[in-house]
Amino acid sequence: MSNRVSIFKRAFVWLSRLHHTRGFGIQSPTDYAFVRYVVNEHWPYYAYDTLTDDDWLTQKLGRLYFRMANWRQPARMVADRYQKWWQAGCRKTQFVEHTEQVELARVDVAERQQWQEVISHSNSQSVLVVEGIHSDTTAWHDIMDNPRVGTTFDLYYCGIVFFDTQRYKHHYIINF
Repeated sequence: MSNRVSIFKRAFVWLSRLHHTRGFGIQSPTDYAFVRYVVNEHWPYYAYDTLTDDDWLTQKLGRLYFRMANWRQPARMVADRYQKWWQAGCRKTQFVEHTEQVELARVDVAERQQWQEVISHSNSQSVLVVEGIHSDTTAWHDIMDNPRVGTTFDLYYCGIVFFDTQRYKHHYIINF
């Protein structure tokens, strides 16, 4: 029964965001390219066959993280449960317990202290992925309203935060 509910919920989320598909309405060429060629890239990558997971959401997010690591090419990242996906996207990435310079990071929205620390160590080139943004919308809005945050992308299952404040602050909803 729960699998059926999950399928209906996924379909509802996808249909409710249908008018936010594949970058439609995004005026910024940089943001459009990110959505079109990183977030919603549908071509099969070389590592997809070897990187699999039983849980559909873990696999969906893992593939996104693979593409993000491939796009961003971070030198250092904090180790987490998606490490195999990050590593497949960028083989040169070194995984550490703590880093002072955030290039690309993933946190859970419920772990307020962790994302506050990442934001404090971010610069204009940093990218942050926040999982579970719709489980705690107050925390997600706190992140979006932070003066160090520039552009944000709401993918429903996670949010992506860019810290380039030289650009106009914008929040996008993306059908992912």
